[in-house]
Amino acid sequence: MRLYCMKRVVKGVIFALLLVVVATTASAQVFQEGELLYYRAAYRAKLVPNIEAGEVTVETRTDTLAGKEVYRVTGNGRTLPFFRWFFDMNDTYNIWVDKQTLRTERFESDLKEDKYTFRSHYDYDWEAMKVHTWSQKKQRTPRTKTMDLTPESMDAVSLYFNLRSVDLESFREGEHRHLDMILEDTIRHLRYRYIGREELKVPKMGNFDTMKFACTLGSSEEFSFTDGTEFFIWITNDENKIPVMLASPVRVGEIRAYLRRYEGLRHPLKSKIK
Repeated sequence: MRLYCMKRVVKGVIFALLLVVVATTASAQVFQEGELLYYRAAYRAKLVPNIEAGEVTVETRTDTLAGKEVYRVTGNGRTLPFFRWFFDMNDTYNIWVDKQTLRTERFESDLKEDKYTFRSHYDYDWEAMKVHTWSQKKQRTPRTKTMDLTPESMDAVSLYFNLRSVDLESFREGEHRHLDMILEDTIRHLRYRYIGREELKVPKMGNFDTMKFACTLGSSEEFSFTDGTEFFIWITNDENKIPVMLASPVRVGEIRAYLRRYEGLRHPLKSKIK
């Protein structure tokens, strides 16, 4: 595989996993302070073995924002040491969540990818139903924008816990739902549908009873997994509802991210079969 293609795959894998794992709108009954999730991101194709290219960690803890106690969720995506010589990626996202309303209060990103840097932050004003964004690429002049919110609006790394907190009894197989995603200074749409239950084998973790979702994100030229095709998420069928695998087709092959280790879950992981 050419280095340019490999860079896009590594970036796509890690971004895809962060997109659906780090989040803010979870029910307080689902996760708790001290929860840590560890993932590996990999690429595979017909003539290419499973190549683990990156890792993602997600941590939930208690913090203070504007004088009140909030949840702080931190996600970090990093290329593994073997790949850093040609693509050194170290992306960090932080989200602050109101403990009472469980709504996003603030989002921050700090992206470092070789010589490319990008920083952004969003401040949510739910009373006015507005979000104020600030972003800066490299050392260029920062851009600011104010956009309208809907009750379904959230930032790019706040999508997954929406699925963790949803009442699955309210889903019918094949039913479509949607969310509005704030990405830099635009709003994109994510459509997802519940496929059903599935027993899934996770590398080095065993088999799980899972709930499978298919998601479609608006097209983008920057990430190959957002070309209008579906990507799939498997979530444990228990009270934790943690993601155990993500799979997305790319032009050649497939990118996958899967759970490798966990700590501090609020409930027993009853979905693990063997």
